[in-house]
Amino acid sequence: MKKKIIYFVKWPNGHIGISQRVYFAMLLVLLFLISGCGEEEEGILLTENLDDKEVISSETSYNNSDLSKDMEKGISEEKRTKNFIYVQVSGAVVNPGVYSLEEGSRIFQAIELAGGITETADTKKLNQAEPLTDGQMIYVMNYEEAAVCDPSEVPQKDDRINLNTATEAELTTLPGIGTAKAKSILAWREENGSFQQIEDLMKIEGIKTGVFSKIKDSIKVD
Repeated sequence: MKKKIIYFVKWPNGHIGISQRVYFAMLLVLLFLISGCGEEEEGILLTENLDDKEVISSETSYNNSDLSKDMEKGISEEKRTKNFIYVQVSGAVVNPGVYSLEEGSRIFQAIELAGGITETADTKKLNQAEPLTDGQMIYVMNYEEAAVCDPSEVPQKDDRINLNTATEAELTTLPGIGTAKAKSILAWREENGSFQQIEDLMKIEGIKTGVFSKIKDSIKVD
């Protein structure tokens, strides 16, 4: 059902001149056009609702934009408050190089940035929970390097003198053993065979407890 709209205009002085009549006619035409030429009021209301939605959408977009800016600002301020360090990761890792981490990070985090360890990496002796310091170098050894650097796997040199194979010159390097005592040791060895234990040395004349205590850590028997 269509509704008619009637407009009333009252001039302040109560009289309408020719120019005012023309103006009045133009005003009526304008009002008629604005009213939609007799369109149903429902259509006008729909247009008004759409306009309201556009306004709401615009306001929502504005608010989202402000929220995004505030978030970016907060992130930037947070970054400025954090301190960063630089460390070098080398050895048996996928991507060796220099990496930036937050202060207080651990070795395992630097290794993760370097792509992790390779299949040949030996991390048994690497404390990956150790905190990092600026300028630190982290070297991940492979199995061969770890074997060379591990004292438990490297034979220790034995500098002790073997009483059963030592020469006179080697024996005289022992504290308290001169040329005479060295010759006595060689003679005893020829007469009695090899020494069974280092304490047998005290069976030789002139070598007693005092001399033996000085050299017992420097001699051995096989």
